[in-house]
Amino acid sequence: MQCKEECQVFRPIATFSQNIWRYQFPPFSSADELSQVFDSLTKETAPLKEKVKDILMGSTPDPVEKVKFIDTLLRLGVSYHFEDDIENQLETIFTSHHNLFSGNHHDLNSTSIVFRVFRQYGFKMSCDVFNKFKDTDGKFKETLIDDVRGMLSLYEAAYLRVHGEDILEEALAFTTVHLKSMENKSNPHLAKQIANALDQPLNKCPPRLAARTYISFYEEEDFRIETLLKFAKLDFNRVQVLHKQEISQIARFWEDSKLSELSYARERYVETYTWGNSVFYEPRYAQGRIFLTKMILLVSILDDTFDAYGTPQELQRLIDALKRCEISAIDELEDYTKVICKAVLVLFDEIAEEVRKEGRSYSVPYAKDALIRLVNNYQAEVKWSHDGYVPAFEEYMSIATKTSTYDTFITTSFIGMGKMAAIEAFIWLRKEPKSMKALNVIGRLMNDIVSHKFERLRHHCPSSVECYMNQHGLSKKLTLKDFEKILEDAWKDLNEECMRPTDCPRDLLLRILNIARATYLFYKHEDGYTKPEYVKDDVRALFLDPIPV
Repeated sequence: MQCKEECQVFRPIATFSQNIWRYQFPPFSSADELSQVFDSLTKETAPLKEKVKDILMGSTPDPVEKVKFIDTLLRLGVSYHFEDDIENQLETIFTSHHNLFSGNHHDLNSTSIVFRVFRQYGFKMSCDVFNKFKDTDGKFKETLIDDVRGMLSLYEAAYLRVHGEDILEEALAFTTVHLKSMENKSNPHLAKQIANALDQPLNKCPPRLAARTYISFYEEEDFRIETLLKFAKLDFNRVQVLHKQEISQIARFWEDSKLSELSYARERYVETYTWGNSVFYEPRYAQGRIFLTKMILLVSILDDTFDAYGTPQELQRLIDALKRCEISAIDELEDYTKVICKAVLVLFDEIAEEVRKEGRSYSVPYAKDALIRLVNNYQAEVKWSHDGYVPAFEEYMSIATKTSTYDTFITTSFIGMGKMAAIEAFIWLRKEPKSMKALNVIGRLMNDIVSHKFERLRHHCPSSVECYMNQHGLSKKLTLKDFEKILEDAWKDLNEECMRPTDCPRDLLLRILNIARATYLFYKHEDGYTKPEYVKDDVRALFLDPIPV
């Protein structure tokens, strides 16, 4: 009888592609061997690091050149070694040189780089510095088109814009049009930089991937500093060894937790690690990265369970068990939900043990609460799907921005940031600040834009695309045009919230920005999470292929 009932249960199972990384990142790789390589590279980079620091701390008559050197450190991915020194130098330059660009002697490239660097570090430099590059008719000078590097730098700077900065809107439109036409006319070195910038703007790129890309560009520059280049390459390879080790840990977690038995779900532990790594790649956040990746992996399983497998009754029992958050709760569950619930409980126990040592046990209830809110909202979407209900766009977004999953991810990432994330940070996060609202909009809309076609192939709740088209009577093309504006406004909100003074430590806010960057990487063309072939080259560059030195 039980078998007969089971056979009659309708499960809208999706056909997901296989894990393409299973044999490249085995769960039982030699940890000792990798540790030895990491230690060896750490020793090799130490003297180079000191030489680079000497350059950074050396006196420079022109503060603009100092900021441009800081930008090079930032883009090569080694600025994390010198954060305090960089912060102090930028603050001194920003407060002491109010008229840094009052004259006309700095070109477009230098002006744009300095503007972008200050904005990236939260100093709200005025966009009026670009007025001098306009003609009397109020348009950007046509002569700028011949300055390819300047145009590239202005393009990247424009992505740091906030609301009301019309000149940066104009700058982005101006540079985008002309860079597209320049790509085929420029030398191969600059053409590669232009293509990369148009595809993945710096402010929308995960920092580690941006560094991997820029190292290859910097190597071809005549003005490169050989010591700095070698340091950047060796440090990238050094940290890559650590990341490989961590991916093997996550693969082991997948196997040990028996998640591989859930054949209906996506096996994406390398892709989930890529998300976690995008949030914080620095070695000092290793434990936080492991916790975050495990959480992302379990949320991915939950997402597939609510979307494509569980019945409303089974899912409610799972929610009730997760709320109880104790091992005895799993006795009442189906076999497949027992696997999920047990893995979640084990992870929360691991987190609780680690933060107890730091005196930060206050953080765990916030992570549990975020997960419970997520699964409750998943269940609301299940009801929509079950009832065939198509909500208005605003109603849809009130639930679907929560099932973008980012509240859970950011809460977990804060736990990984150590004592910097005091209880006030979790209270602030729970109040749904503007930055989180913006992030959730980016996550939901970008995901829906690339995934709604695939999801319509099976029984699934409607996406934002269908809800908006249905409510406003618009075509898909016009809907996506409106979504572009909503998304750009959300990015402006994120930029604004990262400007000083901030309501939360900037290092915590950067986790929010970095998740948005990972979102852009995975969803800019297709659903790179569900279809990992779209991001495989980036994953390989980040974690498999060391840079030749």
